[in-house]
Amino acid sequence: MTLAERIIQAKQERANINTQIREIVNQYEGKEDTMDQIKKDELTKLENAFDSKNGMILALEKQLQRDRITGEGGEQLDDPRNKGQKDVKAEQTKLFMNYLKSGSGSDFAAYNALQQDNPTQAGYLVAPQKFVMELIQEIDNLLFMRQKAKVLPALQGAQSLGYPKKTARMNSAAWGTELGTPTADTTLAFGKKEFKPNPATAEILISKTLIRNAPEVDGIVKAEMAYDFAELMENAYMTGDGNGKPLGLFFASADGISTNRDVSTDNTSTAITFDGLKNAKYSIKQQYQNGLEWVFHRDAIKMLSKIKDKEDQYVWQESVVVGEPDRLLNCPVNMSEYAPNTFTAEKYVGILGNLKNYWIVDSLSMEIQVLTELYARTNQVDYVGRLETDGMPVMEEAFARVKLAK
Repeated sequence: MTLAERIIQAKQERANINTQIREIVNQYEGKEDTMDQIKKDELTKLENAFDSKNGMILALEKQLQRDRITGEGGEQLDDPRNKGQKDVKAEQTKLFMNYLKSGSGSDFAAYNALQQDNPTQAGYLVAPQKFVMELIQEIDNLLFMRQKAKVLPALQGAQSLGYPKKTARMNSAAWGTELGTPTADTTLAFGKKEFKPNPATAEILISKTLIRNAPEVDGIVKAEMAYDFAELMENAYMTGDGNGKPLGLFFASADGISTNRDVSTDNTSTAITFDGLKNAKYSIKQQYQNGLEWVFHRDAIKMLSKIKDKEDQYVWQESVVVGEPDRLLNCPVNMSEYAPNTFTAEKYVGILGNLKNYWIVDSLSMEIQVLTELYARTNQVDYVGRLETDGMPVMEEAFARVKLAK
């Protein structure tokens, strides 16, 4: 069975499980107190099976995407004009590979030329640009935010990136006469937001036996660091406070999404309601409606999948197509383990928005430190990686944050 066929089968199985859950919920709707323990245990078992199947589908879809990416394209023909440059890059890559395997280069002079000039960073090697770009690509494949957001060109010299922000609109248009004098606007104003890639670190341990026998140790290091960095960044993209890290979707800030975009009307203090979801969707202006997507934690999705409209129809639209997300109010749903999942009064529990209005900027300055002796007793090599990235929402009007009532 192919990976795509496994995904289809898993989605069908998930749909069957959800049908069983709905049958029980419908049977005891309005009379939950009469549900006996056997039926409660059955419902809990089905809900756990649903969560497990959902996690399996997510993992399979990520693997399918990785397989598709690694199977695309091939090496381009060499251009004689670039031969000298390619020879240098090939030598750098060779030295970098040797460094990953042993923590030292075979040619001391060339190896030393690759090191950082800063003496406080002695022992670090600057990763080749190709390695860094491939690492970032792997991170993109693991993070839905990096696929949906606008990722700006990487900074390769500048310390930060600023962009103008409109802080107040014009307010001078008025009806008049043919020869009337227009009133000059005094309200239009611009501010500035600044992206300053923040340093992030990851540390992994890899068996020396694996490194010794692996044809391309850089692929192992990339894969492990991509997963480690991906978790760190997704957490920041969701709830980061912008202090030494990206500014997240769920952190109220005048620099990102302020409390003006919080929508709690018709929600209860412990649950999201269908009317509350509608209020969130239609609090967003028409020009941003195209491309809206939800972001929820799986606990919220479990709650939402049971909501019915006034015609007693479930509002959740489950996908049975490979690569197609589930939908809510006709908007795709993204699931993140780092979205908030505390269902108490005045807490954030979801967000709807056009994620292209979340910007990400990386720096290509990445360093790898190889500690060959620290874990010698356990036959492992310790890799410490450092990269720099930043991100924040840039247009709060394109978002509506779902909040529970008081």
